[in-house]
Amino acid sequence: MRVAVVGGTGPFGTALAARLHEAGVEVVIGSREAERAQSAAAELDVEGAANADAVRGVDLVVLATNADATLETARALKDAIGVTPVLSVASELEFTKGGVLPTRDARSLAERIQGELDGPVVAGLHSLAASTLGKQAPDEDALVCGDDADAKSLVLGLAERVVAGRALDAGPLQSARALEGLTAVIVNLNKRYRGHAGLTITGLP
Repeated sequence: MRVAVVGGTGPFGTALAARLHEAGVEVVIGSREAERAQSAAAELDVEGAANADAVRGVDLVVLATNADATLETARALKDAIGVTPVLSVASELEFTKGGVLPTRDARSLAERIQGELDGPVVAGLHSLAASTLGKQAPDEDALVCGDDADAKSLVLGLAERVVAGRALDAGPLQSARALEGLTAVIVNLNKRYRGHAGLTITGLP
């Protein structure tokens, strides 16, 4: 499998790229600047390229940019991505004095990305943190949502390779609203208890 990690120079993108590479996945890091991508890629012994070049000819594109840049990035790469499946890992959050809140938009970020692209969008990995993912495969479960069965199966297979727990099918893309909101809950827990909260689902066979 060949995977492009757009936003691969950021904390989560770098951690995910490192974990995928260690799991034997062929990875290309994408960035708006080719030199920046190549510099980050050299540290992981993977490929690096400008975003539009990185997403061509891959099996899956991971949008790992900051949430406020994700839609713009998706629009800019629409033609280059074509019908290649896309994994959205970002959560649009609002940081307030009272705590971290989920997006005020009625739709998840993943649903809005789907409205911009021709290929299927899958949402997942929102409960994983860069700080734990970059060290080793975390002993956590990864939740994945999507409407396209083949694209979701592809992402579930990828998720199985980056966590020590399970990759679980959490339903249609609309359920990404809950997944992205869960990120806010986890951030609040980490801030209050100064920890590194993860997620394990109990009661499943």
